[in-house]
Amino acid sequence: MTERELIEGCIREDRSCQEELWRRHAGRLLSICRRYARHDMEAEDLLQDTFIRIFDKLKDFEHKGSFEGWLNKVAVRTSLKNCNKSSFQKEKIGIDPGYDQAVEPEAISALSEEELIRLIQDLPEGYRVIFNLAVIEGYSHREIAEQLGIKESTSRSQLVKARNILKKKVLALKKDYYEHRPL
Repeated sequence: MTERELIEGCIREDRSCQEELWRRHAGRLLSICRRYARHDMEAEDLLQDTFIRIFDKLKDFEHKGSFEGWLNKVAVRTSLKNCNKSSFQKEKIGIDPGYDQAVEPEAISALSEEELIRLIQDLPEGYRVIFNLAVIEGYSHREIAEQLGIKESTSRSQLVKARNILKKKVLALKKDYYEHRPL
């Protein structure tokens, strides 16, 4: 079944087409939702909300550009709606003087994808959202500020703080790895 046929079937509310769309894209969209969620159950709820939104808005897809990209944007926007905007206002702005400490590449390469995702999920909500939007999704600070209703400077500072926290956690994991590895 072609992508266009699948989309048209979903618009007609053909159950088999909807299940096929889920089968093809749920895994990737769940990984997007997991980046914004605090835990796996919340990510699964976000995924469900994402598909509800996809099926509701599918008739608006204009076949201009990538369908996969459109699906990814729906997942990001749905996840962002879940985030509490007021959490950004409560977080202190400032830069830790140790933020520019380098992390050796082998420290990162020793981590699995699952460990990296867990480190990102453990970030405070504001930091996690901005880290995902800037680093993973590639949005500019201006675009992030517009989407979240915050200042660009807040976006920049939150990203610096998120990176700082992740660097410290990676360094701690690296230290633990080297202390406990067999010789």
